[in-house]
Amino acid sequence: MTATRTATPLDNAMSLIILVADGARADSFDAGIANGTLPALARLRSEGGLHALTTVFPSVTGPAYAPFLTGRFPGPIGLPGLRWYDRARTRCTVRPHCRSYLGSDMRHMDRDLDSRAPTLFELVRSRFSAMSMIARGARRREKVGPGLRLLTRIARTHWSGNVAGWLDIDRHVASEAARRIRELRPELSFVALLGLDKTSHASGHDSSPAHGALGIVDDAVARIRDDAERAGRWDDTTLWVVSDHGHSEVRKHDDIAAHVASLGHRVISHPWVYTRRPEVAVMVSGNAMAHLYLELARRERPWWPELRAKWEPLVEALLERDSVDLLLLPHSETRCEVRSRERGTAFVERDGKRYSYRPGSGDPLGLGSAPLLSLDSRESHEATMPTDYPDSLVQIINLAGSSRAGEIILSAARGRDFRAHYEPIPHVSTHGALHREHMLVPLLANRPLPKRPRRTVDIMPSALRALGLAIPPGLDGVAFT
Repeated sequence: MTATRTATPLDNAMSLIILVADGARADSFDAGIANGTLPALARLRSEGGLHALTTVFPSVTGPAYAPFLTGRFPGPIGLPGLRWYDRARTRCTVRPHCRSYLGSDMRHMDRDLDSRAPTLFELVRSRFSAMSMIARGARRREKVGPGLRLLTRIARTHWSGNVAGWLDIDRHVASEAARRIRELRPELSFVALLGLDKTSHASGHDSSPAHGALGIVDDAVARIRDDAERAGRWDDTTLWVVSDHGHSEVRKHDDIAAHVASLGHRVISHPWVYTRRPEVAVMVSGNAMAHLYLELARRERPWWPELRAKWEPLVEALLERDSVDLLLLPHSETRCEVRSRERGTAFVERDGKRYSYRPGSGDPLGLGSAPLLSLDSRESHEATMPTDYPDSLVQIINLAGSSRAGEIILSAARGRDFRAHYEPIPHVSTHGALHREHMLVPLLANRPLPKRPRRTVDIMPSALRALGLAIPPGLDGVAFT
């Protein structure tokens, strides 16, 4: 199934370029297009179109790249978060049995990803990857990012909190990507520019540095287009500019791991993951979501009904925190309890490929007091799109029912997150939760799309169809091309 040859000029009549503006909200491009500061993106919108898609939960870099490259939701294929605890010890075989993809563990992401979920890189005939956390199927010479010099530069920039340095890295990556695309003409190019996410964390999504990061995205599009037009290949080139997650302002940071410890539980959380006889693992992503794993000595995942008697006081204490908006309690692979301190409790359920919402003591997702029963994937998407939690039914049950998810899952309140320390860039903006600002992302296309795109998982099958390649079975996404 995997194509192994390296792209050479004239190999491919058609080419597809996916450019990820990491951290762009659905409305990120609007002001720059309107005021003329993003001319290349404005030209794409006028010729193709700008669409709002829903990303995945957790809405965080890394797991949220899985939809683009596999057409699958990340939890069921092994990526429940940026940090997670390996209860089964199948991947993290030595203590402390947990992952954090912010650091050296990033090298494990391709192997942590279910081998039965092929990536775009494995399915196309030639490929190029730049700064993707998922690159399985791309050889070293087909990637920008794995070289020692650039890795050292990235690590130094990240851990020093050098935001301007991230913009310099974006310029370098954009320039190198344009050169590779121009000279090698790969069938698929996947390029991630991370500067917008870093600047948004540091100074806000509408700050001057964030606008500068968007300018680099615009320059990259302009350069790629100019090269393709000069070579007479623009008509055979599909270019999509997308994002993995959005952002929203954060005003208070709640150290949720310290709070759990203050209640008398032995806790592991990053970066302090070595604790004698730990009871609870607190794995934060974004930093507006968190998995809590309970009774860590158990190798098989317990479901909430058998945990309730012992752990209900912890759940009640968490719900009292102003930082907690939604608290999820998985009852089984197909049933999850959703609690909100002020809006009560409901259940999300899945039966095959159909989803239901059953309000109990309230309506935590804002979908109304009447049950929503047996909705298919499209109907579920449409029912939740007007709410503060777009695509929540599908995202909640797919994450909560996945084997590597926590026994308690938290989504943060607006203006709050779950990590108070240890960030190289002090956060004034956050992501990871189920809120609209985090879940809605843009898709900017260089020509009109035949069908309406809905989710970021739709990108992968649409890419294969655009390239005339077979779409594998079992995907969560649906082609819009």
